Amino acid sequence: MIDPELLKILCCPETHQELHPAEPALIERLNGQIAAGALTNRAGQLVNENIDGGLVRADGKFLYPIRRNIPVMLVDEGIPLAG
Repeated sequence: MIDPELLKILCCPETHQELHPAEPALIERLNGQIAAGALTNRAGQLVNENIDGGLVRADGKFLYPIRRNIPVMLVDEGIPLAG
């Protein structure tokens, strides 16, 4: 979904860790939580729009959503994965 060359230069805007594409099962689970009104981002705001994909930080703690084939690389838009 995302250009491999672009993925090589993208990194977490907070820690500069590498990113890898999220597994389809994770995206499906997160979209289910979005539909249920049960998913918040790092800023504590409810995520209202489904995601097309995501980039997971190397430590697995956060996912940066991809919407309309554009990675949203803002710290506050990151979706916590731990817990």
